[in-house]
Amino acid sequence: MANIIDTIDFEKNNGIIPVITQDNTTNEVLMLAYMNKEALELTLSTNYAHYFSRSKQRLWKKGESSSHTQEVVSISLDCDNDTILLKVNQAGVACHTGRKSCFFTDIKTGETTSEVEVDTTAAYGVVDSLYHTILERKHDDPTKSYTAKLLQGKQNSMLKKIVEEAGEFTFAVKDNDTEEIIYEGADLLYHSLVALASQNISPDRIKQEIAKRFGLSGIEEKNSRSE
Repeated sequence: MANIIDTIDFEKNNGIIPVITQDNTTNEVLMLAYMNKEALELTLSTNYAHYFSRSKQRLWKKGESSSHTQEVVSISLDCDNDTILLKVNQAGVACHTGRKSCFFTDIKTGETTSEVEVDTTAAYGVVDSLYHTILERKHDDPTKSYTAKLLQGKQNSMLKKIVEEAGEFTFAVKDNDTEEIIYEGADLLYHSLVALASQNISPDRIKQEIAKRFGLSGIEEKNSRSE
């Protein structure tokens, strides 16, 4: 097994390779993801699909949040040694939107070709769900989508909204107005997520940074930056 892994050309694409995942029973293509060497080794050793997230910049087990895991039936390597085909038994659905497959938009008509089967909001959390919704609206008609208007407009206008919402949130706290604090906090979070989406930075990376700081005082953390 080790010899086969060593033949895979991970360096062709900065240490990761694409992975096509199919339903073992129907052969339907469920998703396209990526693996680095460690993700492939975990997949082989556990018999459950593990991937490397480019947006989160970390390893993840499919279904770690949703429990919609992928039990691996077979793993095949292509002729160029740089793409993997997984055949899996899919528990639940493959797509974070709650659809069976991640491929559900007709490119000619723009129509959605499959319906949501599972409400995944609770599984992934409202922040992650909102972030993915923002990503999906990046290329929508800006006359019909406020999110698309922000992302397709001038960057300064988008960033100015964060400053405005931060100010309104601050004044709400100053006024000790609970309802306004919640309302303005939600606006601030939304506009911050839009800015993250403009840079393709998942909020999971913010969570990772916060996790690093547990057990580290604020003064120590600031000093470590200057160093």
